Amino acid sequence: MSISKIRFKGYDNSLERKTIGDITTSFSGGTPKSSNKTYYEGNIPFIRSGEIKSKQTELFISDEALKNSSAKMVEKGDILYALYGATSGEVAISQINGAINQAILAIKPNSGYFSEFIMNYLKKEKDNILEKYLQGGQGNLSAAIVKSIELHLPSQEEQSVIGSLFSTLDDLLASYKDNLANYQSLKATMLSKMFPKVGQTVPEIRLDGFEGEWKIKELGEVIKFYSGLTYKPSDVLSSGTLVLRSSNVREGELIYIDNVFVDPGIVNCENVKLGDIVVVVRNGSRDLIGKHALIKSEMPNTVIGAFMTGIRCDNPEFINALLDTKMFIYEINRNLGATINQITTGNFKKMKFYFPLTDEQQAIGSYFSNLDHLIVAHQEKISQLETLKKRLLHDMFI
Repeated sequence: MSISKIRFKGYDNSLERKTIGDITTSFSGGTPKSSNKTYYEGNIPFIRSGEIKSKQTELFISDEALKNSSAKMVEKGDILYALYGATSGEVAISQINGAINQAILAIKPNSGYFSEFIMNYLKKEKDNILEKYLQGGQGNLSAAIVKSIELHLPSQEEQSVIGSLFSTLDDLLASYKDNLANYQSLKATMLSKMFPKVGQTVPEIRLDGFEGEWKIKELGEVIKFYSGLTYKPSDVLSSGTLVLRSSNVREGELIYIDNVFVDPGIVNCENVKLGDIVVVVRNGSRDLIGKHALIKSEMPNTVIGAFMTGIRCDNPEFINALLDTKMFIYEINRNLGATINQITTGNFKKMKFYFPLTDEQQAIGSYFSNLDHLIVAHQEKISQLETLKKRLLHDMFI
């Protein structure tokens, strides 16, 4: 008999084999006629398949729309299963009372069975379900398919305990994600208020103890620029000198995936140093120009690629924050080549920004560095919790 790898203490190994249809009731909804605009002027949230995990919906329908269509009401706590399109196989516990369309199957457990347990089982089985019923990603799932899915059920008490565990994990994840969103929103707000706006020489919000106008300077006056390494495919090795490229920069941080190493003997450019900022200055995608990351630790035997520029300065945390502002994005767009997505070093040096005195630069840099640390810490915690949840889904269900 199959046994899950992880079981709570005190429960025996007996499992009951059932289908989703055996232990639940289910139904799909419909879509009110879009030609009747009054149908979409009500206050009933209209949940579509891309919104099954959300507390909000883009559309709302009226009581009349509900009455004159196949749309059906679901309650907070019902299981919502996406049947169609790109979201096929996605599943969640409804966060709201609302109406659903035909692309969603609402699932209500019978007495003695638990939404959290069933939902997490379906989540764990998503890839297997899609592979079995949607080979090549074509077609749609159906209520009949979902109801035929088999699962192995422990006792009702153990189902409840397992469901509670995953509910707690989901709540913890949601809390970290909410905090992350708040920190990211705070950073965006403060970047717009702690640097002078166009036509102004002082910021809207200033840290205590600082006054006086900021002075306009070209970046070339305060920053040393250095170029990256040009190499051939034959120079690439399985180990050697690490070459940082655009793929190593994500959301203002260095990541170490898709790494490229080259023969140290061909390196003819500067090694990156603690406090340097690496910036993408040429790329096939215009949106990636200006993407940057601060070097936060010593990185011996590491250089940047030819489509990157290195920045070295006295107050790197301030400059790193400056490069996060909309003013920098404006300067990038103003200086991009007409046919090649590139910022030349000459144009980079000539970009003009307002600068405070050194002490204020350091204080502003520290403020945003602390914010970045909180953001990264929350991102790492979210990643750890998601990895833990994925492992538990794999090991606690058969």
